[in-house]
Amino acid sequence: MNPSVRILVIRRRYLGDIVLLGSVLRNLRLHWPQAHVTVLTEAAFAGVLGLNPDINGALTFPRKLGEWFGFIRALRRARFTHVLDFDNTDKTALVTRLTSSPVRATFNRELIPFRYPRVYTHQANVTNAFYDSHHITDTYLALPAAIGVPIVSREVKLVPHREDLSDARRLVYPGGRKVLIHPGSRSTHRVWPADRFAAVSDRLQDELGAQVFVTAGPREKSLAEAIRGRAVSHIVTAYETKTVGGLAALLAQFDLFICHDSGPMHIAAAVNTPVVALFGSQNATIWRPLGDHHSVLQTPLPCACIGADAPMPCVREDSYRSYCVRMLSTDEVFDAAASRLQASSERY
Repeated sequence: MNPSVRILVIRRRYLGDIVLLGSVLRNLRLHWPQAHVTVLTEAAFAGVLGLNPDINGALTFPRKLGEWFGFIRALRRARFTHVLDFDNTDKTALVTRLTSSPVRATFNRELIPFRYPRVYTHQANVTNAFYDSHHITDTYLALPAAIGVPIVSREVKLVPHREDLSDARRLVYPGGRKVLIHPGSRSTHRVWPADRFAAVSDRLQDELGAQVFVTAGPREKSLAEAIRGRAVSHIVTAYETKTVGGLAALLAQFDLFICHDSGPMHIAAAVNTPVVALFGSQNATIWRPLGDHHSVLQTPLPCACIGADAPMPCVREDSYRSYCVRMLSTDEVFDAAASRLQASSERY
């Protein structure tokens, strides 16, 4: 045990990426039980940090120029001994250097320019073949391994706060099988149609007797209302969760979560809720929900929608480039949900 070890982990975004840092944080904690571990993210994604028991502190990047002076002073006062920079951008390399930490590590990814190599004392070399064929947590774990941390766990776990759990239990009544749907996605072009979500909801209730709930963020409520409007059966709304902690507590109440590949998908897996995940053209090997009790649905790739000369319905303005998720049928999603509900009842 070494109480003098002070670690800064840098990962700017996104929600799912921050959740999946849990595997790294778990190994750091197991190796240095008394270390002080701080995670630096963009402010929009900091809410998840308080749910990870391996984190001691959180920092957020300044949003205004005038905030940088106080931020730099905080970095200096922290006296970090180890910095793990998961981004290697201009900004994160600067922050890494400003810490004056004796151990500073980042990735050297094949096909991606390695920025400011002199800033770092250690690097994790990752080939493109490895990255494409392994879960993202395997790539993440290459960085602590590069500074000599043994990799003995791949666990990613979030622990909802007691008060959030209490609020969630008031929203979701006990008893019976319960399914939560989250229809949103960071990309509006990766959204499964509302009428299909509604059809699956009806079958879950009519054929399996499961009560279906729907949740959504502020920008996704119209999707949720469209599903409720198209469904014949009653779907309960659960919009009251306004924080990441509240969402984690809500997800922990359900027997199954149906969603796109998204940040909430990774939160659900981290609170041990089975997931049926609908993937478009994203690499599911890299980004699937972590664990064995989840189902990933994806059209066979590469499909006709992918490529520089791809026909419609590809959307060139969208960074993900395709509507592949729309090729999934209601039967596929219902069958996967039914199978997961059956497996879930056998687990308990």
